Amino acid sequence: MRLPDEQRRAGHIPADLYRQIPPGTDVRRVVIVQEAPRNYTGPILLTLAITTGSVVVLLMIAYVVPIVAASAVSVLSATCGITYTINRTAKHKRPSRSLGK
Repeated sequence: MRLPDEQRRAGHIPADLYRQIPPGTDVRRVVIVQEAPRNYTGPILLTLAITTGSVVVLLMIAYVVPIVAASAVSVLSATCGITYTINRTAKHKRPSRSLGK
């Protein structure tokens, strides 16, 4: 009997618990209740929810900011005469090859 669980199953009560039992109690009828192991499901789910929420918020900000900027530019160009050109060209053009040397 080396483990505490084996001692409890055999009916032995550890000394620190034995001192807490009121005098006159029948020790053979004492039941020792162990604390349940900690459940980590709640903190893990909370962490995942916070992470997912922050990613969704960042994606929404990344989606909304260009729309707000474009609408602000369009309003300013309509009211103040300010213009802004967005250049959406592809990659750099390749130099044309000459046929003759």
